[in-house]
Amino acid sequence: MVVHPNTLDLSLTALFAGWAMTDEVQRRLATRGFGELRFNDGVVIQHVLAAPLSITALAERMGVTQQAASKAVADLERRGLLRREPDPADARTKLLHLTEHALAAVEATRVLRRELQEEIETEYGAERAEDARNLLAAVIGRYGGGDAIRARRVRPPR
Repeated sequence: MVVHPNTLDLSLTALFAGWAMTDEVQRRLATRGFGELRFNDGVVIQHVLAAPLSITALAERMGVTQQAASKAVADLERRGLLRREPDPADARTKLLHLTEHALAAVEATRVLRRELQEEIETEYGAERAEDARNLLAAVIGRYGGGDAIRARRVRPPR
């Protein structure tokens, strides 16, 4: 049986639309010199972007084990997106910082997301785009997702 996007329920339509837009951002990032970035990198980057963190604090915020956080950090370090520096308050602790490359990737991603938003508004109308955004934001709030977004703790459902 062939499934068409206009026959999907709202939850799947929203999910797949988000995936499609995210895939497009990833494709465009690659053309701008950020081909090594993966969607999941953003989970760690967003936490460190807010403020330098220890691996322990990162693991706590992400809701993962310290071992899982350490593995993610080591991968991002190897790819030149994170660096560790001594904590000025406690030299035994290392704080995670974003590299210039990671900061440039964050800015490029923001620009690309704005571009996609503008493309959608141009093609479908600013009012329709805003109505869709407002509806989806209301759905997020209805099911308790707002706090997770504000705390940067959004994870796929279990």
